[in-house]
Amino acid sequence: MTYRAPVADIAFTLKHGAGAALANQSDLSEQDIDAVLAEAGRFATDVLAPLNAVGDRHGTPFKDGAITMPPGWKHAYRAWFEGGWNAVSAPAEWRGQALPHALNAACIEMWNSASMAFGIGPVLTMGAVEAFAVYGTDELKHIYLPKLVSGEWMGTMQLTEPQAGSEVGALRTKAERAPDGSYRITGSKIFITYGEHDLTDNIIHFVLARLPDAPAGNRGISLFLVPKLLVNPDGSLGARNDVRAHSIEHKLGIHASPTCTMVYGDQGGAVGYLIGEENRGLACMFTMMNLARLAVGLQGVGIAERATQQALEYARERKQGRAAGATSGSSPIIDHPDVKRMLMTMRALTRAARSICYATAAAIDRSGHGNGEAAKAEHERASLLTPVAKAFSTDIGIEVASLGVQVHGGMGFIEETGAAQHYRDARIAAIYEGTNGIQALDLVSRKLPLSGGAAVRRYLDELRRTVTSVQAANDPAFGATGERLHEAVDSLDRATIWLLGKLDTEPQAAFAGATPYLRLFGNAAGGCMLADEALAAIRLAGSDPARVAIARFFAENIAVAASGLERAVTEGADSVNNTDAALA
Repeated sequence: MTYRAPVADIAFTLKHGAGAALANQSDLSEQDIDAVLAEAGRFATDVLAPLNAVGDRHGTPFKDGAITMPPGWKHAYRAWFEGGWNAVSAPAEWRGQALPHALNAACIEMWNSASMAFGIGPVLTMGAVEAFAVYGTDELKHIYLPKLVSGEWMGTMQLTEPQAGSEVGALRTKAERAPDGSYRITGSKIFITYGEHDLTDNIIHFVLARLPDAPAGNRGISLFLVPKLLVNPDGSLGARNDVRAHSIEHKLGIHASPTCTMVYGDQGGAVGYLIGEENRGLACMFTMMNLARLAVGLQGVGIAERATQQALEYARERKQGRAAGATSGSSPIIDHPDVKRMLMTMRALTRAARSICYATAAAIDRSGHGNGEAAKAEHERASLLTPVAKAFSTDIGIEVASLGVQVHGGMGFIEETGAAQHYRDARIAAIYEGTNGIQALDLVSRKLPLSGGAAVRRYLDELRRTVTSVQAANDPAFGATGERLHEAVDSLDRATIWLLGKLDTEPQAAFAGATPYLRLFGNAAGGCMLADEALAAIRLAGSDPARVAIARFFAENIAVAASGLERAVTEGADSVNNTDAALA
């Protein structure tokens, strides 16, 4: 079974859920939005999705410093960037289309549903464009940005070293000033996504390194642009730079995404160009990372959507046992309550994660279009939601892919069905671009205190308005949705107050509750967003049994975990922190 882009569901969420009034944020009409999504869906379904299993089997063979991408991938990538897909939200000044980030988020979901190993590569180029457009010099931008925006050249993001993973300040890669104003980079990096490949003629590396006189830690890191091939003054490609891929990793999943160990300076140092200011590179890199974190959250949504589609099709066809009420023969397994429960869990979690990610992208769009306090509020909303979008959605990707294997039974454990690949591919998304534990710490320690807690308070008020709307609808089809969501938001409110109170007095206690708090946040927000979409569908069409059923299922079967998560946050710190004896 292959993937078919759920264009109608995606469009509904953009227009009437998290991205409500998306057309009002730009010159796009709803018809324009529909046209972009339809064409993206066609490309994802017809061109990229058939290459997913091919890429998984072929991998990225490495020989003599070169990588050969899987059959069909080079042609597909060329068609993808020639179609303008790399430039969807890039600045118009540099030949981008300047379309909303929310619309690009929908496209990113589809690329990653079609092939997660394909989808992660362009994400890094897009992030590089955003950072480079802000921090690059005019001279460098004129040389590199047009081809990065188009996708003719791809970008990488290079932070990690063996001793410096999450602790970026421990990196050792060195940069030396050269007389001509450039720099010479020496050192090595690991786990570099698309660090080497044959999809493009040039690869533009964005590398964190430390100058000889730099302060210690994060305050002494600079960001450099290091091209694989140097670029001549006339824009043509010149000599090979002093940078190479030393090896590739052999991974659990995303086999068609080349993950490289990179070496700089075999011949005295790779030529690099400063991005931003010396010793302030981490701020530049975080522009890339924040967008990449949202994109990785969308990978979670994408893999969950594909796993759900496959499980549904299998459950409709596979017959086993006789369902209650059936009169003869074996029944399709979708008729059995436990399989229904798994499938509805998959669908509801996927829809909730999609809404959270699109809401984050929409807030990014609004923060760039407003001014003053309104823009600040939207920026804080996007900042608050980004770690939730990344961590909640990638956790969902893993859980939904795992349920997909379970729905297939023994056949799910067999590679030929494809369900196992989804599970293997999904697992990395909770790790890269900042582990989900780090996202939880970021949410609690940096995002909750924004504007003295006003940002999260505004968001809680927004969730309460949704709860009030559900209760006011007085629609029996919603069952206990309003009551269950009310309880979930109350739990989130109490846990938020508790954490804000502990950050200054007992930070270790607050940090112990960060991960269950993020899940509580995702459950409450996701449940309310699904209810919002169901209400919007009723307003538009008079009824929508499917959306109401999904919102109700989430509220009555998933959001009900809120009280337990609240207690884990507010009462579980000692059982987490006082574990030396048990872990000795």
